[in-house]
Amino acid sequence: MKRRIAAAVVVVMASMWALAGCHTVKGVGEDMQSGGRAIENSSGR
Repeated sequence: MKRRIAAAVVVVMASMWALAGCHTVKGVGEDMQSGGRAIENSSGR
C-alpha cells in the first residue's frame, strides 16, 4: 500500500514538473517528440 502511494506521488510530481516546463500543449508535444528521438537514437537506429 505504501509503495502504491509513493509511486502515485512520484507520478504526480513528475507530471507537474513536465507541465511546468512546457507551458503550452505545443511545448508538451515537442518535449515528447524530443524524448522519442532520444530513445530512438539510444537504441542504435
